[in-house]
Amino acid sequence: MADEVTPTLYSTVSRQFIADWLSALRPLCTGAEYRSFLDRADLMVERMPSQGRVTLDQIVCLYQLTAIETGDEMMGLWSRPIRPRALQHLLASVREATSLASALFRFSTFWNLLLDDYQFELIENEAELALALMPKGDQTAQRFGHMLILKLAHGLLSWLARHEVPVKQVGFAFERPEFEEDYAVVFPAPVRFSQPATSISFSHDVLGQVQARSSADLDRFLENAPRDWIFTRSQQHTQSLRVRTYLSQTAWDKANLTGAATAMHMTPRTLIRKLEADGTTFQSIKDALRRDIAIRHLQMGQHSIEAIAHEVGFSSAANFHKAFQRWTGNTPSSYRRALSPDG
Repeated sequence: MADEVTPTLYSTVSRQFIADWLSALRPLCTGAEYRSFLDRADLMVERMPSQGRVTLDQIVCLYQLTAIETGDEMMGLWSRPIRPRALQHLLASVREATSLASALFRFSTFWNLLLDDYQFELIENEAELALALMPKGDQTAQRFGHMLILKLAHGLLSWLARHEVPVKQVGFAFERPEFEEDYAVVFPAPVRFSQPATSISFSHDVLGQVQARSSADLDRFLENAPRDWIFTRSQQHTQSLRVRTYLSQTAWDKANLTGAATAMHMTPRTLIRKLEADGTTFQSIKDALRRDIAIRHLQMGQHSIEAIAHEVGFSSAANFHKAFQRWTGNTPSSYRRALSPDG
């Protein structure tokens, strides 16, 4: 994507967010193979605290391992296995589209040839075009599968447009989960739950012409999958992500609500109101970014806990310990030990 700023560099999601994925993956492999996948992805979920976090690197690694080695590019998330090279054929098809709207049509047609339990429908009105996943019969929505296939549609449109295409709204046909905040990391739009069907919608004015993509571009997209499309890079979709971007570029001792509001060309009162509309606060966003940076450093294992505490703006390791335990349910030391191969 053309966007040079990557506000989700340190973003993490809860372990509950990937639980459905792991449940779908288990039947595809032996117990030893499953443990090997998790070990090679540095994803020790059995030792991870209940409030543990999962990084983009871990998700990408596990996806790349399992999509290849299980012979199912959707890793058990749908009733029929999605055979190897399916994603390559999908990219080749949408790359020939002349507009983003026609790319969505090609996307729906492709998946309707492969899915047995669902069918995509394009629903259009004067304001928007929606891609809806309609069940065939009585189906229980696989939360991670529904998320991933919608994000793939958005990722492909953004790849074709060479910028992240604005999303108008995302809806899911399952109840609001406890980890609902994770969806804001993935989708640049309002997300609603308990909807009649899982869907993603776009305003007509953002569905313009596609930009040419070479075979080398296609190969690069496949090699990086799903890194280039599973987490949003948009700086505009919610005020909370814009605040996160501001914080990632500002020294902690100078990062405050007034500074964020000034950087975003609004008053502090307006920013507070907009963050409330996003269901969050300035301090919650700041704590989440500190938590995610700390988790990344703990996983990499290259910095002492004291150095990490300083990195995320704490005056003492003791204060950092207290905050980290409040964020994750574990101290930094025990969290690091849980991530260690020696446990």
